[in-house]
Amino acid sequence: MGNFGATEIILILLVVVLLFGGRKIPELMKGIGQGMKEFKKASRVEDEPEKAKTEPKEEEKK
Repeated sequence: MGNFGATEIILILLVVVLLFGGRKIPELMKGIGQGMKEFKKASRVEDEPEKAKTEPKEEEKK
């Protein structure tokens, strides 16, 4: 595996756009971001379990 040049990156992006379409890419990236966020949240060890119980969740803040 070597370094990717500008030509290779452009070619990969073009293939992704052709496969998923321009409208699906933001939705795909949003889903990946949310998945990563949930994974980090689940893998985090709670040092203060009492604090987690008293703080409102993000969904309740909105």
